[in-house]
Amino acid sequence: MLMRAASQSLTEQLAERFAQRIRDRLLAPGARLPSVRQCAQQHEVSPSTVVAAYDQLQAQGLVEARRNRGFFVRDRMPGPVPAAEERGREAEARLAGEAERLRTPLNAATLIRGMFHPSGPRPQPGLGIFPPDWLVSNFMHAAVRKVTGSQSLQDNSLRYGEPLGDGDLRRVLSARLRALGVPAGPGQIMTTVGATHALDIVSRTLLKPGDCVMVEEPGWAVEFARLDALGMRILPVPRGPAGPDLEVMARYCEVHAPRLFVSVSVFHNPTGYCLAPGSAHRVLQLAQAHGFHVVEDDTYSHIAPEHATRMTVLDGLQRTIYVSGFAKILAPNWRVGFLAAPPDLVERLLDTKLLATLTTPSLLEKALALCIEQGQLRRHAERIRSRLDAARSRSVKLALQAGCRFAAEPAGLFGWVDTGVDTDQLAQRMLDQGYLLAPGALFHAARAPSTLMRINFATTQDAAFWQVLAREVEALAR
Repeated sequence: MLMRAASQSLTEQLAERFAQRIRDRLLAPGARLPSVRQCAQQHEVSPSTVVAAYDQLQAQGLVEARRNRGFFVRDRMPGPVPAAEERGREAEARLAGEAERLRTPLNAATLIRGMFHPSGPRPQPGLGIFPPDWLVSNFMHAAVRKVTGSQSLQDNSLRYGEPLGDGDLRRVLSARLRALGVPAGPGQIMTTVGATHALDIVSRTLLKPGDCVMVEEPGWAVEFARLDALGMRILPVPRGPAGPDLEVMARYCEVHAPRLFVSVSVFHNPTGYCLAPGSAHRVLQLAQAHGFHVVEDDTYSHIAPEHATRMTVLDGLQRTIYVSGFAKILAPNWRVGFLAAPPDLVERLLDTKLLATLTTPSLLEKALALCIEQGQLRRHAERIRSRLDAARSRSVKLALQAGCRFAAEPAGLFGWVDTGVDTDQLAQRMLDQGYLLAPGALFHAARAPSTLMRINFATTQDAAFWQVLAREVEALAR
């Protein structure tokens, strides 16, 4: 709340609050500030105080007024429209509503800072990882101590490691993938600095600026931003309960000749959907007919049923590339990820990795291999799954009591919740209460108002959060 007895005036306090959020990228370029009336009601000040605060923000060059529309955060680093985008617009027009969504780029820094900037000491409903106390274990530290005491590791630390990654880890990953049905030998597996690094290696190897990439929508906001930053043309494919919209994919193939399709088949982020076998077969048929590759991001494999449909299993790593990591289930800061690729792509992908990072550190890779071999990671994942099931049941009950509904059947780590109000505006109000939300607009290739938001079932166990949310939703709905 604003302090009436503070040394700063109410106008200065309000202006500084918005300025700090803009600097922290919690208010993205192009985001609309609350209307003068809404802001005055929310902060219990007069409309003239709000107008004066917005004037200060304008004077600082942080916001701009748009006639009859309100105040918007300025884009302080505008960039030119890529020539490839101009050339492609005529063809995109044939896709009617889909084409319009292709024209608004996302800013990677905005999304990353907005999703991970700490908003307070409470568990944050918008975060994409398990709470730290869920991941606490003794076996990781024991594994690190064991490998650091190894004379061979001490000797190997004085030279670069294996280019593809630690051989022990690649062998145990190969065995794990084969148990899932993915036919990847150790020579087809490459370790990376997290799954995002794996996705980046694939993009930089197989694509060039201006190439078209199909992505699921809603989908992972950071992936949209990363591809946009590389100069790729993003083709959003609506994702439903069974999988991507196959008709939209077919039209994209005919008009744009995409080079890549990025998919989260199992426990899709943010909906929790799992791919149906029929949809998977049809996607692979399109890939074969039109010559594009499919990247399957299996980040949530450790909390998913092993029998879940995976395109890399059906395809046998021919036109597919498998990506996963351990940030979600083990330790986000270890940054151990990997990819498995067709044999004919491995050397090209390795060249890209070498240009970016040379090799990846062996220490944590060897420790992780030990955790997997001894079954500790498997038992840890089973405990997490059991705890998540209980948390999901409680979170769903609390959400429904708060007047929300689920736009997708609750499953996995995330829930796709309809609040009935603009969640961009709701997110700003909830920041004042110490909660960071993940509004639905973040999960679309072009940011547009949405009543949906993604929640983390593991961090939405507090009834107090849902009570605050219900109160703010009611205030916005008036």
